[in-house]
Amino acid sequence: MKALALAAVNVRRMLRERSNVFFVFLFPMLLILVLGVSFGGAFEPKIGVVAVDPGPLGADLVRTLEAVPDLAVERYDDLGAMRTSVERGQLQAGIVLPEGYDAAIRAGGDVEVRYIARQDQRGLQLSETVRSAVAEQGQRLRAARFFVAEGIGSFDEGLARADVATTTLVPVEVVTTTAGEAIFPASLGQFDTGASSQLLLFIFLTSMTSAVALIETRRLGLSRRMLATPTPARTIVAGEALGRFGIAMVQGLFILLGSLIVFGVDWGEPIGSAALLVSFALVGAGAGMLLGSVLRTEQQAGALGILLGLGLAALGGCMMPIEFFSSSMRTVAHFTPHAWAMDGYAELVRRDGTVVDILPYLGILLGYAAVLLGLASWRLRRAITG
Repeated sequence: MKALALAAVNVRRMLRERSNVFFVFLFPMLLILVLGVSFGGAFEPKIGVVAVDPGPLGADLVRTLEAVPDLAVERYDDLGAMRTSVERGQLQAGIVLPEGYDAAIRAGGDVEVRYIARQDQRGLQLSETVRSAVAEQGQRLRAARFFVAEGIGSFDEGLARADVATTTLVPVEVVTTTAGEAIFPASLGQFDTGASSQLLLFIFLTSMTSAVALIETRRLGLSRRMLATPTPARTIVAGEALGRFGIAMVQGLFILLGSLIVFGVDWGEPIGSAALLVSFALVGAGAGMLLGSVLRTEQQAGALGILLGLGLAALGGCMMPIEFFSSSMRTVAHFTPHAWAMDGYAELVRRDGTVVDILPYLGILLGYAAVLLGLASWRLRRAITG
């Protein structure tokens, strides 16, 4: 019971620190949001259309764009609103059809279709899609004008003849083949990948920086005072270990449940996801406790904790998918517990695995936890009794 009471004190101590409200709880959720909006999920570009009285020909051009696979078309009544959406990234591009588009073309004049986009790769790619749609309609219009110029019939009759002739043309078939297996399935949610990486990053980072509190407890002599009471050293060590574990679990559960509720993150099979969370929280608890039992000052623990927390997370694939690493770097990455935990979540989330499929990853994580907690317990016992 004393060990549990000591663990509860450590958790409350973390929660009472005002800065932790942001860095432990809000900041991870904010990063999940940013990563999901910027890189997550299957990309479906959006293009806005401003068309005032476009007539049948303008409507036909818009329908051509709407027929493009994997392209969403949103209509806007105001150019300023559409331009703002493009600037904010809500749209990848926009086009403006001038008023009287249909009438100007039928009168034989030239019409300018304005294209608005940011100077990025997606904007350049969509410009080719818009040019293709405009060129397709331009072919029909040239045929209709030729029909009128030769005195064969009216403009509308020329368009009808052009449409009939188009159906007789043999289409060019383009076959796209993907070599190997897709790293990220099309069904993957927008926030799914970023959520698991941020979960692991922040659990370990917070565990490492929580070593500051353990060093402060030793420096103030609180551990020695507890030893002066009928409290054995093993109880103090167990309480500190449970405290580190409790801090990791509180943050981990907040990120897991918060991202599930707010962003609809799919964590895969609940039992497997919970098992990975508990295993990695034990790893973080052991690492933080070992750091707090070895170092002497809070400044050392704060600096080294952040360095190790961020460095191991980057090496273990929490900042860039480990599949993008070279083969040699993937081997090096798997010296970190993060890489094994990332593999476990990849199995659950991307490949619909179960707890049985991630048993090897759980075993390795529990091995890390056993070694770290064992070393930390031995070192902390020596530090408070020596």
